Amino acid sequence: MTTPNNDSYAEFPARGELRIVRLLPGPIERVWEFLTDPEKRSRWFSGGATGRKAGDKVVFAMHHAKISPGETPPPEYAQAHDPGVTFEGRVLRCEPPRVLAYTFGGDDSEVTFELTPQGRQVLLVLTHRATGEDLKDLSNFAGGWHTHFAILIALLEGTTPPKFWATHARLRAHYEKVMPR
Repeated sequence: MTTPNNDSYAEFPARGELRIVRLLPGPIERVWEFLTDPEKRSRWFSGGATGRKAGDKVVFAMHHAKISPGETPPPEYAQAHDPGVTFEGRVLRCEPPRVLAYTFGGDDSEVTFELTPQGRQVLLVLTHRATGEDLKDLSNFAGGWHTHFAILIALLEGTTPPKFWATHARLRAHYEKVMPR
């Protein structure tokens, strides 16, 4: 497999599906913690507990003011920025430290993280499958995951993360233009 470019855009392999591939600093156990530990996950995506077996609850406590302080969000995302929003999903698969899959909010989206060691690094493959009402938000999800992963990579590398809302707006506009209909 060729080394992924951590700036590459999401791919859309099927209707309602997006895939993002990233190469992260390892080891795999460290990356797993950033997917499952509420405090670590809150630094790049959302806080909240993640169950450890199929059927368990996943809590998404999104408070984007914590991951991009001092930034003003677009009006439609003001609530997610501050004071934050909380919603739930359920674990579909949990195979530490290699596979984590859950519903994202309701049952209209399923997200799968697959981790594979690559020497001292970890290949991350995210697949987000949307159906129903979530189909119309696929460009938002693509822009969101792309931006969240840029923040995660910066945290793992010890560098300054990008501004969330400015990056998300640029990426969402791109995805709205290129996403298959």
